[in-house]
Amino acid sequence: MMGSPAVVLVTGASSGIGKACAEHLSQLGHRVYGTSRNREVRVSGYEMLRMDVTQERSVSGGIDRILEIEGKLDALVNSSGISMAGAVEDTSIEEAKLQFETNFFGTVRVCKAALPTMRQRQAGTIVNISSVAGIIALPFQALYSASKFALEGFSEALRIEVAPFGIRVVLVQPGDFSTNLTANRVRARASRSNPAYRERFERTLEIMERAEREGPDPACVAILVGKLIRRQAPSLRNPVGMFSQRMAVAAKRVLPAGCFEWLLRKKYEL
Repeated sequence: MMGSPAVVLVTGASSGIGKACAEHLSQLGHRVYGTSRNREVRVSGYEMLRMDVTQERSVSGGIDRILEIEGKLDALVNSSGISMAGAVEDTSIEEAKLQFETNFFGTVRVCKAALPTMRQRQAGTIVNISSVAGIIALPFQALYSASKFALEGFSEALRIEVAPFGIRVVLVQPGDFSTNLTANRVRARASRSNPAYRERFERTLEIMERAEREGPDPACVAILVGKLIRRQAPSLRNPVGMFSQRMAVAAKRVLPAGCFEWLLRKKYEL
């Protein structure tokens, strides 16, 4: 898309994948603005804006601020996200809504705020950070997976809608990476008191979190994002991470559903 420095907004840039993306894009020479809900976050190499993606006024204010300073927005990387864990039965509707407000509706809000200026300039790239869990539903993280499945469908439709305006929409699908998402994972409140699922939930979550802690550095996600915003015709879906997890994505496409489910049960000792 762009050989010259671009103006880029990265949400969730205070830590994890978002921070890695903001740092890498800044090192490439782009003018990067990161966002965080915390006023006190200090970074180097890029500007930080206070933005809460669950609040429409906060989102529109952040976009307006960038346009006031730069006069344009070339690329958007939606990386804000939280992870909710727990059996579906143990997850309240309020907890489910919290998961979707950040992971799905937060991305929708930022896209809607950024699209008018990109459409007027007939150019732009939107990178939505999805997950392998947006292709392979994870037991005891059903609402997290659901939010990423929703993001996949949203991005696929949006890509078609805005293509006539020169706007590119892509998905990046990370597997397990070593980030603070693991330590910050929210557990459904009832998961601590309902014995029906507790043993299997704790065992499965420990297997998942061990893989996350032992996962690669998110810098490789950032490198991929840097390449995508420069491409003229980037692919819609872009898995990234450990070979075994990228192969699992491919396997789901070709294996019978029952066979793939058996493999998933075996992996998580279910």
